[in-house]
Amino acid sequence: MESTFKKYSKFYDLLYKDKNYLNEVDYVDKLIKYNGKNTKSVLDIGCGSGIHAELLYDKGYHVFGVDLSEEMLIEARKSAKNNNKQIEYKCQNITELNINKKFNVVTSLFHVISYLNSNKDLINTFKNINDHLFKGGLFVFDFWYGPGVLSDKPVTRIKRVEDKKISCIRLTEPTLYNDLNCVDVNFELFINEKKTNKTEIVKETHRMRYFFDQELELISDLTGFNIKKKYKWLTFDNPDFDTWYAVWVLEKN
Repeated sequence: MESTFKKYSKFYDLLYKDKNYLNEVDYVDKLIKYNGKNTKSVLDIGCGSGIHAELLYDKGYHVFGVDLSEEMLIEARKSAKNNNKQIEYKCQNITELNINKKFNVVTSLFHVISYLNSNKDLINTFKNINDHLFKGGLFVFDFWYGPGVLSDKPVTRIKRVEDKKISCIRLTEPTLYNDLNCVDVNFELFINEKKTNKTEIVKETHRMRYFFDQELELISDLTGFNIKKKYKWLTFDNPDFDTWYAVWVLEKN
């Protein structure tokens, strides 16, 4: 699995400035407390620019962040330093995760697991996560939920954002592969620098896999996890055909 965030990382936080990270972390905190006990340490895999990690830190967790993109981690380290937060970050592929530490909880947010397109990568990642958890530890992850994706198929979208320095238009065009259970999310960004009026075009493709219950149940069982709960993202309801994003809570057995 190669990093898909290169130049895109510079504009990532601007593109998702309307994302309610605080609400998401409040929700994850409730999931952890409802399903866990004596929870102090969190390994946040696919931590990106570190916003979730910092908000978890604010709630009293000891947080360690891992991401494949060094470009994203540069932003995460800079933010943690500026905000005087003691968060350690490491650049590593989660399919080869090895940081010689164990945690009470592993989180994987904003569909990181859906970037694992092959069964081999998925199994290796789940095994690695299990190895980094204390007995009874929790794995909390969200992902693209197959029944919802196929009921409401992805479509072309346009998003416009700006700050004091730049304006950005993002065109998103999907390509669906029924034989792979994957969607290629093709991004084309038009970034205009206001001071110089110069426009840069950035193109990236993120291949996202959507999952169904039985395959994830099998993977969880093979890699030493019990399934504690399944939810529709940001709710305590069960996932259904209207669910694009689901979140599962697994326990190391």
